[in-house]
Amino acid sequence: IICKTDSSIKLLDLANLKLNSNRLKVLKCNNQIKELHTVLRDCETSHSDFKFYSDRLIRLLVEEGLNELPYNPTTVITPSGCEYNGVKYISGVCGVSIMRSGEAMEKGLRECCRSIRIGKILIQSGDEETKKSSVIYAKFPKDVNTRKILLMYPIITSGSTINLAIR
Repeated sequence: IICKTDSSIKLLDLANLKLNSNRLKVLKCNNQIKELHTVLRDCETSHSDFKFYSDRLIRLLVEEGLNELPYNPTTVITPSGCEYNGVKYISGVCGVSIMRSGEAMEKGLRECCRSIRIGKILIQSGDEETKKSSVIYAKFPKDVNTRKILLMYPIITSGSTINLAIR
């Protein structure tokens, strides 16, 4: 999920992300998100306000990512004895944060999913000669290949780090 604002459209060329377009979702920039971006970009914003509002924006992104998970219909009985037809997400989800900046999103994910497993991946940016990035460290839940993965990385420029993490 990508959150874009008017000013970030110039910074992020979605065509450079070599991801299947039906798997990429751009979060619509509503007034709430625009306000968060305004506060975060204001040079007068205090450190504590920056942390609070960035955590809030991250939480919105995490919640939108959770909306993309597969759900099954289910019926429960309410405390008053009535049936409620709802949904329950299919188990088998984990988060993977791209170290170091992706770890900033872990708190938001844990606030939404109490006991979710989180893996880590460290990617070293390419050197000036080869321009090739490489995976330095990766630790995933043992059954990661059977899980839906929420990849956490709050910084996107060219998309090369995310493409490498996905591979």
